[in-house]
Amino acid sequence: MGGHARAEGIGSSLSIELPIQEAVTGALNAYGTTTHAFDPATIGLAEEFAAYAAVSLANAHLYGTAAGLAREMQEAMRSRAVIEHAKGTIMGERRCSADEAFALLAKPSQDTNRKLREVAEALARAASR
Repeated sequence: MGGHARAEGIGSSLSIELPIQEAVTGALNAYGTTTHAFDPATIGLAEEFAAYAAVSLANAHLYGTAAGLAREMQEAMRSRAVIEHAKGTIMGERRCSADEAFALLAKPSQDTNRKLREVAEALARAASR
């Protein structure tokens, strides 16, 4: 152990990698005040605990990923509704096809470097006045 750890009263440490897949990594770290503080039984118990901890962390990661994906899908559905409304407005005004209306909507989006949803929202606001 390093001199700093010994100065803080740490005589030994035990680090066990958490068996987690995907992008999550971690370790269970335990410290003892004496040298050789961890016997084989203690190490085995720590390894068993690390396996349970890994399951909890993996579940939390999966939940966070799924919740993020759900938020993204909700936003995509809201954006799609606004874009479809704007396309309908253009189709009604210009008597054109859905593809032509989309092209007319996409052009100012590209020209002004604005998101298509923002252009569609502005069109919907203007049309409602």
